[in-house]
Amino acid sequence: MPEPDWQRSSYCAEGSSCVHVARPHEDRVLIADSPAPRTTLALSPAAWAVFLEAIRGNRA
Repeated sequence: MPEPDWQRSSYCAEGSSCVHVARPHEDRVLIADSPAPRTTLALSPAAWAVFLEAIRGNRA
């Protein structure tokens, strides 16, 4: 299986821990923290949408 194409969060500062997201298949979204990129959380696209909405709704 090929390695997922990870995208780094645009909110990452140089040298800090970052969140990475990949979508290797249509049925899942992977999330990883840069210190442990092999440890991932897999979400369905629907759960990912709810997650993003919750984050965006809590912005100050």
